[in-house]
Amino acid sequence: MYEPNRTKTATVHRMGRGRVDYPHRSRAEELDIQLAGHLSALLAVTDELGLEEPAERIAAQVARLRGAPPARNAGRSGEDAATLRRRAHELAARVLLVAASRADTAVAILAAEQMDAHTAALEPAGAH
Repeated sequence: MYEPNRTKTATVHRMGRGRVDYPHRSRAEELDIQLAGHLSALLAVTDELGLEEPAERIAAQVARLRGAPPARNAGRSGEDAATLRRRAHELAARVLLVAASRADTAVAILAAEQMDAHTAALEPAGAH
């Protein structure tokens, strides 16, 4: 059964006033965190594919957003290259979406390039 709060400090009516005990982040900070997370996931797949140059460019953007270089592990999932390319394409699309929301042109361009590269790699030879 419902029993009302008996202390004045925990009432709903006091919320929004006084000292707040948890950190608040701005929308821009939240987008930075989200973008760095998507880029890190893309980096992991790119490393697994063995694509060194794109991986270095992605790692540089993660480092810029986080203020520290990303942890990298070239662990193998056992997935075939086509599956990894499709996953990388999906991750690059997420990166592009968040980069556009954040107005981060450099990351948006990098993501679009990665989407194009993975699409081209998935196309059968001679199909255009």
